[in-house]
Amino acid sequence: MPRGRLSVAVIQGGPSSEAEVSRASATAVAKALGEAGHSAVRFELDAFLAESLRTGGFDVVFPVVHGAVGEDGSLQGLLEVLDHPYVGSGVVASALAMHKRFARVLFAEAGLPVARGVALGRAEFAGDAAAAARRARECVGAAIVVKPSSHGSAIGVARLEASASEADVASSIDAVWSIDEFAVAEHFARGREITCGVLDLQEARALPVTEIRAPGDAFFSFEARYAPGRSEHQCPADLAPAMAARVQDAAVRAHRTLGCRDLSRVDFVVGDDGAPDALTLLEVNTLPGMTATSLFPEAAAVSGMPMARLCDVLVMHAHTRGPAVRVDARPLPR
Repeated sequence: MPRGRLSVAVIQGGPSSEAEVSRASATAVAKALGEAGHSAVRFELDAFLAESLRTGGFDVVFPVVHGAVGEDGSLQGLLEVLDHPYVGSGVVASALAMHKRFARVLFAEAGLPVARGVALGRAEFAGDAAAAARRARECVGAAIVVKPSSHGSAIGVARLEASASEADVASSIDAVWSIDEFAVAEHFARGREITCGVLDLQEARALPVTEIRAPGDAFFSFEARYAPGRSEHQCPADLAPAMAARVQDAAVRAHRTLGCRDLSRVDFVVGDDGAPDALTLLEVNTLPGMTATSLFPEAAAVSGMPMARLCDVLVMHAHTRGPAVRVDARPLPR
């Protein structure tokens, strides 16, 4: 892989509920790139971005965005049109990972341990959350997790015990519909919250597995993820070697199933009621957080790759790969 100083456009923010998280990640990435000898400039994901990138003469783009427009394939499509090399997954993989109702179908077809669940479209139920709640209970069972199909960082997630009323389930679905056209209802697996990063340069390899604990929160909520001191990470996780290997294998398979590249972080639950060895795949994050408290850079550091080196190899790999291959237009037959 060639070495040398690159001019890197780091993209942050955008019209997403996770914009502030993105800006914190972008700040950390730009700092790490500077430490690695590159020149990094941060840009907001807004209507002026295309012109900034078109005229800026950047060698590579590093999207550090989360949620709508930035992580769902929209920004990646813009970068393809502009013919810029960029870090991270392409348009299709980004869109599939962001929309959980599609990703879970592919995971199931690949034989991955996805939770029993159902997608509930607001239009399908004409906004009748009570009818959607009945469908959810019929398909999933009594204990349910309700979450938006296309949001991350645990935004909009509700966990409902078997004792929750149908009205409680309906209220959670209605809350999701206020921010997303689709709610996903899944079996509420009770166990340890586990995550595993995948670094995909020459070939995909799993990073050490991390266990996440949030003692003051019911689960790894938005607040627990990003407020200092609200969560604890143990990396490597205290798992039996066979279980750790299962998690790592499933993480790489999920990454490949969606067609991801460069990096991803895959979330799981290990264990369930009466089944301590159960493994449940939750989701794939194609642009994992890169803040001071983020899981992916932490696991990379444990594996021997500190933040500056991690960002360096990602931009160098994207630069070497270059823009998407173009096919010349064929003349119309005469």
